[in-house]
Amino acid sequence: MAERTSQKLKLLYLMKILLQKTDETHGITMPEIISELNAYGISAERKGLYNDMECLRTYGMEIAGYQEERAYYYKVVGRQFELAELKLLVDSVQSAKFITTKKSRELIEKITGLASKYEATQLNRQVYMAERIKTKNEGIYYNVDAIYNAIAENVKITFQYFQWNIKKQMELRHDGALYQVSPWALSWDDDNYYLIAYDEKEEKIKHFRVDKMLHIEMTEEKREGRWVFKEFDIAVYARKMFGMFDGEEEMVKILCHNSLAGVMIDRFGKDISLIPVDEEHFSVTVRVAVSRQFLSWVMALGEGAKIIGPDIVVEQVKTEVERLVKQYL
Repeated sequence: MAERTSQKLKLLYLMKILLQKTDETHGITMPEIISELNAYGISAERKGLYNDMECLRTYGMEIAGYQEERAYYYKVVGRQFELAELKLLVDSVQSAKFITTKKSRELIEKITGLASKYEATQLNRQVYMAERIKTKNEGIYYNVDAIYNAIAENVKITFQYFQWNIKKQMELRHDGALYQVSPWALSWDDDNYYLIAYDEKEEKIKHFRVDKMLHIEMTEEKREGRWVFKEFDIAVYARKMFGMFDGEEEMVKILCHNSLAGVMIDRFGKDISLIPVDEEHFSVTVRVAVSRQFLSWVMALGEGAKIIGPDIVVEQVKTEVERLVKQYL
């Protein structure tokens, strides 16, 4: 009975062997395939394996055969993910601050399992976890799942929110009182995951770091704020928020040196209008949430950028400059 069961699994093990042992530049011979199957306790013959190969091709696997010297080889030439795509996924996982070191290693191990053993060595070589800033909150995966479930069920959620104190301890905000909001979307910004939600009490859109949320629970109350999110664009929202710090929204006019055209386009997108002022300068008007982070971003551009309107924002810049002068005197 055990032998009969093993034979029924032959096709699955053959697929596993081909995916693990071959790729675009590495093949495997029929004797090697038979040997690999024997290691799994499965006996096989050439004639039967030829039929199995055709079954896998019919299923959709791209298996090619080629002659090299006196041996004939088989290899998988088409995969669900190309090596370059897997490298991109590995880079994304290891650089994401909201994924813990432990979970990053687990995810990368699963990603490498999608490659051949030869390609997997290339993926392992590019894994550099040490010194990267990572969250310590293992619960973020359950947080994300809970938020998506609430969105799917169209209900509000409650949770506690914390911050770190000087002793590196979690400190609950609002004395541990529960927050209650209507979740509408999740956004990845500056390597952190954020919940974008509607706060009906304050009648405004708010965002929360997902890795700083605790004890998320779905309520039986239906979500509010649908009218606000009907035409909501996460990309536009993220562009307005600098480091996801909130502030009063303003249409801010910035005078820039021509060399900063690329900087403005990279930050605000190609749809912005760059208005020539003279041969060396242009102006751009953008809608942003005016915060210290935004002002610092403009200041960091040096002499090449200057906020020239509206007056209320120019005054904020002057106030910030005065504060910095006093702070560093």
